[in-house]
Amino acid sequence: MNEPRPGRRLFLRAGAATGAALAVGSLAAPAASAHAAEGGAAPAAAAPGGFPDYTHVRTLLKPSQLKYNPTGEIIFPCVRGTAGRIPNPLGRYYLYYGPHDAPGGICLAYGDSLEGPFTEYPGNPIVANKWSPHYSVSHVASAHVMWHESAREMWMYFHGENTTTRLARSQDGVNFTYDKVVLSTSMLPAGTTETSYARVFPHELPSRGAHFVMVFMLNNTSNHRDIHWGWSADGRTWTFDQQPLVRHSDVGAVNIGGPHLLYRNNSTYVVYNKDKSSGGDLMITEVGNDFGRRAHLGVFYNSVSTAPESGRAAAPSFGTDGGVPYMIYEAGDRLAGSIAMARG
Repeated sequence: MNEPRPGRRLFLRAGAATGAALAVGSLAAPAASAHAAEGGAAPAAAAPGGFPDYTHVRTLLKPSQLKYNPTGEIIFPCVRGTAGRIPNPLGRYYLYYGPHDAPGGICLAYGDSLEGPFTEYPGNPIVANKWSPHYSVSHVASAHVMWHESAREMWMYFHGENTTTRLARSQDGVNFTYDKVVLSTSMLPAGTTETSYARVFPHELPSRGAHFVMVFMLNNTSNHRDIHWGWSADGRTWTFDQQPLVRHSDVGAVNIGGPHLLYRNNSTYVVYNKDKSSGGDLMITEVGNDFGRRAHLGVFYNSVSTAPESGRAAAPSFGTDGGVPYMIYEAGDRLAGSIAMARG
């Protein structure tokens, strides 16, 4: 935190090799050297030494500018391309986000470029905290939407309460059908109090018979948040490792969260955020394609003290548009920030 932008390339101290930029939406197997970019363009070459060095460009969404704004805060962006997936989409990109605090609500904005602008969908929230007869909770939040290629559907994973992650499915990315609970505290060790902020990615794990992996935040009675993971053959029924994927103590933090998988040079990485009191930066750990490696590579993106970050960057979502890599992320204090865009 608080370092000037040119000093942000503090990560990959292990000297990792050059790789490829990342794409929005359906992710290819990590054995591929790059993922296909949305909009038909090839990803840009990575900067020397690893991933792109992202630079903040602008704010995309502020709570004060939104019609649906019950709590004055928004979190956890997820951007997905619609080309070749959704007939007559509202835009080339769908950006999912929403408030966290009660009543929360999963919201949608749409646009034709990752540079923005994004237009708020007039029917927000598209998923509310009451969905009869499936649930009635204080809030729903943290939607991660994955394109499920074989089902030809958008699959939304979201939490509500913080103990439970649910799945809903859609053919148009706007109107969703409830499916089931996919993660809860009861599936993890005794003393687990939160299992939330899950993101799901297509990923081949032949030894486990899995085609999907999930990364998420876990809290327990110690009140220190770690990154955990699980695997699934179909994206619906899951097995979860009972040990953390990344511990808060591994990177000198009180809490870590907001995980996202990235792929480069035939390997798999998890990017995640520290709490603001621990620096508020995005960190990167190489876990390998079999999730058996733990190489903590340092700072992926160094938040700065000036607005809109104000010492905190969190919950990143990644994509490419026209060969240019982008990161869409939370900027600012938790529950007092905005959705921002950085360019690589």
